[in-house]
Amino acid sequence: MKKLPVFVAVVALVSGSIPALFALDKAHTGHHAKSGHVAEAHHAAGHRHTARAHAATGTAAGAGSDAPAAKSAGRSGRHGRVQRAVLNSRKHRSYERFTASSFVTSQGDGDVAAGEDPTIRAAVIDALGNMNGTAVVINASTGRILAMVNQKLALSPGAEPCSTIKLSVGLAALSEGLVTRDTPVNLGGFRMNLTEALAHSNNLYFEEMGRELGFERVRHYATQFGLGELAGYNIAGEQLGTYPDHELPASEGGVGRMCSFGQGVSMTPLQLGAFVAAIANGGTLYYLQHPTTPDEAANFEPRVKRTLDINRFVPDLQDGMAGAVEYGTARSLRVNFHELPVFGKTGTCSDKGTRFGWFASYSESPVGTLVTVFFLEGGRPVFGPRAAELTGLFYRSLWDRNYFAEKSIVQAQNAEPTVSRAVAGSAD
Repeated sequence: MKKLPVFVAVVALVSGSIPALFALDKAHTGHHAKSGHVAEAHHAAGHRHTARAHAATGTAAGAGSDAPAAKSAGRSGRHGRVQRAVLNSRKHRSYERFTASSFVTSQGDGDVAAGEDPTIRAAVIDALGNMNGTAVVINASTGRILAMVNQKLALSPGAEPCSTIKLSVGLAALSEGLVTRDTPVNLGGFRMNLTEALAHSNNLYFEEMGRELGFERVRHYATQFGLGELAGYNIAGEQLGTYPDHELPASEGGVGRMCSFGQGVSMTPLQLGAFVAAIANGGTLYYLQHPTTPDEAANFEPRVKRTLDINRFVPDLQDGMAGAVEYGTARSLRVNFHELPVFGKTGTCSDKGTRFGWFASYSESPVGTLVTVFFLEGGRPVFGPRAAELTGLFYRSLWDRNYFAEKSIVQAQNAEPTVSRAVAGSAD
């Protein structure tokens, strides 16, 4: 795998100015990495750091000079390595050539869709348009897959998770008590907290978290969250994403590189969807199930894989996921949709001539919490913010079809007989 070049204003980073604070999703290392990684923020809508963004993150130019000291002991000893890595990255100025196609002529051909929600499936197909990719929509409260478009790709062995791996690392750091959402972490010239790091997908922050945690703890949490195992229950054709048994060599970035954008990890859309559903529902990791007939859908029963002790940490993680959509790398979603809150994380990287664009999210809607994973692959038109934009189109399509209003009415009507019988029974 060939690393994409890094376009970063090094002088600004060293001086602690605002551009340095938002050196996003780049390869902040001086070694020869195997995987490409591009700046998601450069593709996001507007490509500006507004006063609103600064107010929301609580960060201003030069904030590193007077912010409180980082809480984790021993952290400062590593900062020099991080900063030198950025400086050395200026030497790499080759351009990656993409050979994969970013577009298709049709969506969902050959899918088994008889047990899916037809409105959700239609909205996904509308959102994907002619982009080469897949999308999975999950009921976070049950693990039921409501729609899975382009199932062959969704059920494949997966791809590098890119910056979506930061959700796992952030939750591991919260669980271990290394940080809260507000803990300032010194990154060699500036400081950043978890909310800012998630919203702006900052690699330096998560490389530091990975080194603080160490590979064994990082891997422990990743596997607890479902990486490296099948996400589905008897889903025909599902293949296994993998999480490595050993840390990357130091020459390839070690655990820091694994934690900044998942180098060496292979993750499937289903694995990511099941994990985000557990975040959304407060800790229940469901087996994902994909009904293939109307009868299977009507008789659906949830299956719990295990319960994760994460509920008290979800608000800290959610704050950064909200920031990603409101002012960070996923703000392109709001170009198309703003009626409901959406919490998510983008990811962009490349492998052997193919670029990947991820966006995983959940939204608390009037009919329950929906989890979406959009995964794109191709060339230069593919990146995480594009997947976020398509997610906005998906929600816009549902909204315009009155999906949430109609579902709410149906749910109320279905509940009325139960209420009536209860009242009648009490009267007798």
